Amino acid sequence: MSLFAIIPCYNEEKTIADVIDITQKHVDHVVVVDDGSADNTEAIAQLTGVTVLRHDVNLGKGAALKTGCDYAYMHHASKMVVLDGDGQHDANEIPRFVEALKKNDIVFGSRTFSKEMPSVLKKGNEGLNLIVQLLYGVKLKDTQSGFRAFTVESYKKIRWTATDYSMESEMIANVGKNKLRYKELEIKTKYLDRYKGTTVVDGLKIGMSMLLWRLRK
Repeated sequence: MSLFAIIPCYNEEKTIADVIDITQKHVDHVVVVDDGSADNTEAIAQLTGVTVLRHDVNLGKGAALKTGCDYAYMHHASKMVVLDGDGQHDANEIPRFVEALKKNDIVFGSRTFSKEMPSVLKKGNEGLNLIVQLLYGVKLKDTQSGFRAFTVESYKKIRWTATDYSMESEMIANVGKNKLRYKELEIKTKYLDRYKGTTVVDGLKIGMSMLLWRLRK
């Protein structure tokens, strides 16, 4: 029974060492996927001794996570936790996710939407939450959080095709389609000066993609 942490990265040389350091305390294996960074992310991650996989070019978060999760699957992971490499998520919360997995197939982190989060992003997130509930019957407060954990059995059912941020919504769509057991945990979140998550345009694209996924069912 092995717990793998998968950390996708793109130009995270300032934060990746600290993220790895904390994450290592709570899992059996750490897999960093450097998604074509132009800085020293890969070199810094290599120095920590964890497994580092690299894309020669930037393929997108969905592609990076799939690379890392497929690696964990092939190396006999029993559970996987995924979190961002920019320090937004507190890896010390991993044990809460693992505990929740005892009675669930997948666990979603839910960010506290403080005043630090731009209002336009809050509204966009709320819209996507509603779309997810209406189309797939999955009720979540935060469909776009990247802090998640799942069993290897559920990974086979939620594995996504999207290469960008829309993979987070595709994963949820697959949870609904396969009627998997899920739980949402409120998590601490550090909002960064350089926002790299889902933009308003991304949100519109994701909403359209979710409708198409539903029609293909």
